[in-house]
Amino acid sequence: MARDITLPLKTGDKAPAFVATATDGSTVRLADLKGQHVILYFYPRDDTPGCTKEACGFRDAWVQFKKKGAIVLGVSGDSVKSHGKFAEKFQLPFPLLADEDGTIVQAYGAWGLKKFMGREYEGIFRVTYHIGPDGRIAHVWPKVKPEEHAAEVLAVL
Repeated sequence: MARDITLPLKTGDKAPAFVATATDGSTVRLADLKGQHVILYFYPRDDTPGCTKEACGFRDAWVQFKKKGAIVLGVSGDSVKSHGKFAEKFQLPFPLLADEDGTIVQAYGAWGLKKFMGREYEGIFRVTYHIGPDGRIAHVWPKVKPEEHAAEVLAVL
């Protein structure tokens, strides 16, 4: 699904702060990750075909991300319980963040009007941000192909 979206954040912008509950029940704060490369990827829903391909791509490249000093965080509106089942089913080694109230999704501009099979609805865009060690946006992927995305991200780290 090709789409043109205008994201509010650009390379060089300060990444919006967030606090969220992760898959394991821990609290993740962007402020605690300063000094590290953070890959923050937004996806529509746990255990759906495209989202599974994207998550498994990050899983399969996990060792390479770790070698480059990067932290991968997946974000969707699903619950911690849903994230836990998804992560366990596909053995995801990185945290998934529950954003049930849409606070993070809104702050990063990953929410809006979508079209699928002629139907329009609001939902989460498949968007990824690389937040540099300085807390600023280092790279943005506004259009993501789930199968190839992990390799695209690794290429810029």
